[in-house]
Parts: sequence; C-alpha cells; structure tokens
Amino acid sequence: MSDTTQNPNPQALSDEESAATASAQTATSTDPLADAQAELVNLKAQNADLADQFLRAQADVQNARRRADDEIAKARKFAVEGFADSLLPVLDSLEAGLAIPNVTIEQIREGSEATLRQLKSALERNKVLEIAPAAGTKFDPHHHQAISVVPADQEANTVVNVLQKGYSIADRVLRPALVTVTAPK
Repeated sequence: MSDTTQNPNPQALSDEESAATASAQTATSTDPLADAQAELVNLKAQNADLADQFLRAQADVQNARRRADDEIAKARKFAVEGFADSLLPVLDSLEAGLAIPNVTIEQIREGSEATLRQLKSALERNKVLEIAPAAGTKFDPHHHQAISVVPADQEANTVVNVLQKGYSIADRVLRPALVTVTAPK
C-alpha cells in the first residue's frame, strides 16, 4: 500500500520527468545541429582572425629582418667613415706642406712633427694604440715578435729594444712590435 501511496501512477511520473528533461533541453538548446553550426561559424571566425594575426606577425618579422640586413650592409659600407674623417686633417696638412714653395729644412721638420701629432691623434681617437714595450719589459708573444736574441745583462726573455712599433685596435693586434730579446743565461 505504501507503494501506491507514494507513487500512485509510476508511468505518469516518468512521463512528467521526461517532459521536464525535454523542456530543460529545449530551453538550453533548441536544436543540436544549429548549435554545432553556430559553434563552427564561431571557430571559423577565430581561425580566420588567428591566421590574419599570424600573417601580420610573419610580415613584421620579415620586415625587421630586412631592416636589420639593411643596417648591417650600411654599417659595413660606411664602417671606415669615422676613421677616414679623422684622417682628412692629416691629408690637408700634408698637401698644404707640399704646396709651399722654397721651404726650409726647419719648416719641413715642424710641419712633419705637426702632421705626425695629427696622425697619432686620429689613430688614438679610433682606438688604434701603439705597442712599444720599454726595455726590460717581459716578452709577450701575443703583442711582440722577436726578431733576434742577444746576450744582455737583463733577465732572460725581456725586451732589449724595439725595432718597429706594433699597433692594436680594440685589444686585437694589428701588427706586433718587432723586438730584440735577451737570450737565456
């Protein structure tokens, strides 16, 4: 009796539950095919947007690479511009000295010394530095080139004298200093 009291019509209750479930589905979604098509349209729009963003990003990367290549080409082409600009006053001084008629030896010497100072200044401004070790300096094969070995009273493998100055630029040796070094005792 309790079965019939609680649920007098079990078939009717399941029909009500089915109707409630169907009504909930209808409220949420009227047609699963329409929902899938709407989602497909939405995904296609997102895909098109992402494809457009990708193409724009790819174009930006190509433009940046092209600009960088252009800058590198210009840097290589005009790398010596500053150095050449530093040497122009030296060239002007040499031409002016040669243009003077009836020059005395003293004038030639003064002009040569002034031009040498200009040249040294231009080299220093462009980080070209002399390698001229003093006598007694320890021989350094990275900066010096031994031309001869002579007996001397100094410690072994030290510079006796410099035959030709060397030069470096930005810690790179352009030309080692040609030196005479002491012989081992």
